[in-house]
Amino acid sequence: MYFDTHAHYYDDAFDADRDAVLSSLPENGVELVLCPGCDLETSRQSIALAERYPHLYAAVGFHPENLEGASPAELAQIESMAAHPKVKAIGEIGLDYYWEKEEAGRARQRAFFAAQLDLAEKLDMPAIVHDREAHRDTLDIVKAHHGARGVFHCYSGGVEDARTLVILGWMLSFTGVITFKNARRALEVLEWLPLDRVMIETDAPYMAPEPYRGKRNDSRYVFRMADAIAQVKGLSTDEVARITTENGKRFFGIT
Repeated sequence: MYFDTHAHYYDDAFDADRDAVLSSLPENGVELVLCPGCDLETSRQSIALAERYPHLYAAVGFHPENLEGASPAELAQIESMAAHPKVKAIGEIGLDYYWEKEEAGRARQRAFFAAQLDLAEKLDMPAIVHDREAHRDTLDIVKAHHGARGVFHCYSGGVEDARTLVILGWMLSFTGVITFKNARRALEVLEWLPLDRVMIETDAPYMAPEPYRGKRNDSRYVFRMADAIAQVKGLSTDEVARITTENGKRFFGIT
């Protein structure tokens, strides 16, 4: 049984068959799914889905691309949502310099990321971090929050940053990117990374793994990430499924 630790099931890519997909996951070997929000509305939608499906859990927060209109008052609403019993993390939060080229916009991302890590510390909840082409600033903000704990989702850094995160007690999660032919850097990280720090995810509906690349992604493809890690680590896919599921349950506090 697998734990897909990051999938966006409120996305309109699932409007036609959302219930069919989510209802079918347990029979397809997916035991658990974590659905992170990207703003107030999608955080609410994540909670609503988690209330409907026993195997689905939620996270709440502001993605760096969704900060328009974000304010301390809206962050207070995120804090209120985090009290829901099926909310297990603050996320998806972080930095994205791929889309944001202006320094003023990047500074706003950094400030709101720090504020959301402050909230995660205050609530003693893990954080789900998005880091795209902002490795140094993302890591600097994480290092400044000594009481924070979390996961770098869709990890794209190198081995040295991975070493730093492991020392800080953080987790790394991997998507279908590790099945691509040009995934050398991610595989080098996985070769080194201790197994108790690894989680797997689809980031559905995005980044479908090979041989499904280009299609809409969903949690039924998460086994491909376990396959890829098993090859790197010299383990069976079943062993990787068990280990990563246990890691995810422990990390998110799901019994």
